[in-house]
Amino acid sequence: MKFVEFQRVGRTVAVAAAILVASPVLTPAPADARDAPQSFADMVEKLMPTVVNITTTQVVTQQQQQGPRLGDRPQLPPGSPFEELFRDFFENRRGDGQRQRRGTSLGSGFIIDGDGYIITNNHVIQGAEDITVILRDDTQLKAKLIGTDPRVDVALLKVEPPNKKPLPAVRWGDSDKARVGDWVIAIGNPFGLGHSVTAGIVSARGRSLSESSLEDYLQTDAAINKGNSGGPLYNADGEVVGVNTAIYSPTGTNAGLAFSIPSNTVKQIAEQLREFGRVRRGWIGVSYQSVTDDIAESFGLEKPRGVLVASVVADGPAAKAGLKRNDIILGFAGRDVADIRRFPRMVAEARVGSTVDIAVWRGGKQEMLKLRIGEQEEAEKQNVSAQGGAKKPEADQAVPSTVEQLGLTLQRVTDQLRERYGLSDQVKGVVIAKVAPGSPAAEKQLQAGDVILEVDQKPVTTPAEVAEIVNRVVAQKKRSVLLFVERQGDPRFAALRLAK
Repeated sequence: MKFVEFQRVGRTVAVAAAILVASPVLTPAPADARDAPQSFADMVEKLMPTVVNITTTQVVTQQQQQGPRLGDRPQLPPGSPFEELFRDFFENRRGDGQRQRRGTSLGSGFIIDGDGYIITNNHVIQGAEDITVILRDDTQLKAKLIGTDPRVDVALLKVEPPNKKPLPAVRWGDSDKARVGDWVIAIGNPFGLGHSVTAGIVSARGRSLSESSLEDYLQTDAAINKGNSGGPLYNADGEVVGVNTAIYSPTGTNAGLAFSIPSNTVKQIAEQLREFGRVRRGWIGVSYQSVTDDIAESFGLEKPRGVLVASVVADGPAAKAGLKRNDIILGFAGRDVADIRRFPRMVAEARVGSTVDIAVWRGGKQEMLKLRIGEQEEAEKQNVSAQGGAKKPEADQAVPSTVEQLGLTLQRVTDQLRERYGLSDQVKGVVIAKVAPGSPAAEKQLQAGDVILEVDQKPVTTPAEVAEIVNRVVAQKKRSVLLFVERQGDPRFAALRLAK
């Protein structure tokens, strides 16, 4: 089980802070008996055989201090009972200070198909030479690794059912329907003790433990400990809604904060591992950013939603579908794109080769496009860097110009500025030479060396063009102006408020 240790402060560990707020006393309504079951025993009895224990062995290399030289071995009488002990002691310390030993690890898993397919965590079997699956009746079966997905921490195993009889398998639940407060039950192998059952509720949704855009954990307060990794999280109907994967804890044991990969994600990964032996993730070939209040206003949207396309990869799926920079993606494959957090997973989960509908906001109205999903590996093959060309001589040094409404001092792109700021030969626009402290540009963290490519969705190549468009936006009594800016090849939009 993966866990994160909180930093110790004094003699206590700060795990969470409770804030008590005075409020009127509310009398709860009578609860439906079905919401608070008297016992999970009947359901657990049926579910137990679907959960397995997983034991792995692997060679572990240990670094050790250089031991005594062989010549330093003490002289012992022949046949001494200590002779063999000292021989092992000294010979184990020969060589480069490294020693190999066979290690074991314990985890959990669950059967998803009667033919013997089993889901567990990738970190449970990572680096394993041998994988053994132990059924509820203590039957031990050698497992074959079908495939893994390290990014989401899922692995698919295969065993041969004893006597060719189908194994009991779980039923998948819809993790999207799991609500905060719903009952959940975890079955696993904590601390190598064998099958154990704990219960709790879904305490949060959409949790992320790192910078990965694919993380979307269910959080539960059901007791999860080391060894529960890879085990199932069931809902009150006995359906799998998650795979127990990680815990937050100061000690490595249960602290009421456990995280499970949603079943809808795991089910899709399992299908791809079974079909291809690897996971094929969707890719459309765009870079994008959040739609803020200022950006929504600049594009005429009634409220912030969707993602704003900052660049489109040439010859990528998005380019072939007609997607353009400045488009705001509002819908993807029949689902609304509420914000930037969910969009990467929507694209990654799209089936490679399928065609999906995309709703975009363009020119003040919504349009529909059809896009064929590519594969993420194609992104590594795309050569998105511009090819160098001969430099054209500049007639003279550009004169700085100030746009006071934004707090920017601007210059036309010159060879000297290309060299100073490391700009490519293909960059065309207006270079930011200085940003006034406390200005609208400073608030959006613009800096010297950034290149303004567009203002109010119109290309610019001189400071005068920037000033002209800004003055026009001011005359229209808009509160902000939208800039399209590039920094070291990374394009992004910035909506700057207009100083009064």
